[in-house]
Amino acid sequence: MKVAHVLTMVREFRREDDATPIILMGYLNPILSYGAERFCADAAAAGVDGLIMVDLPTEEADVLAPHAAAHGIDIIRLVAPTTDDKRLPLVLDGSSGFIYYVSITGITGTRSTTVEHLAEAIPRIRKVSDLPIAVGFGVRSPVQAAEAVRVADAAVVGSALCTTIEANLGKPDLVSSMLDQVRELAAGVRGARVHA
Repeated sequence: MKVAHVLTMVREFRREDDATPIILMGYLNPILSYGAERFCADAAAAGVDGLIMVDLPTEEADVLAPHAAAHGIDIIRLVAPTTDDKRLPLVLDGSSGFIYYVSITGITGTRSTTVEHLAEAIPRIRKVSDLPIAVGFGVRSPVQAAEAVRVADAAVVGSALCTTIEANLGKPDLVSSMLDQVRELAAGVRGARVHA
């Protein structure tokens, strides 16, 4: 995959849908190779709303953040369970859009967080920022998505969807399997909101 191909996909999606937010998640090196200022201009023109750069520490954000801000692109910061209270304000400085809370340490999709952990972690982040908080890593089922949104504002379910894609790749029912899974996850979130 190349950056130019991703931006082409965004432009094609925007021809049919100009309301759904598009956030690109990835690593900084391809953007630096493309040129950070050029990338932000092209991404904004294509219809990108936000960026999650998993390897962009706050201390080095100036290579991308000013260009993103100039083009109205949010920089979504990652907060980990290991981010202590002293570092948290620094990590969230300049963050926009929402905060992505990485609910477990380790590899995404391999295990899940606990309700107790989220009940402790999310209020700690809310003391530092008014931005919405999305919980990711380890959210794989409607029940887990519901648990996440009882204390946070959103659930990120990327690994769960990737697993479904992998299991159904090349099968004619791939799209319907994905849509069914998204409906189930959304029902879990909506159910939690109704009972909150």
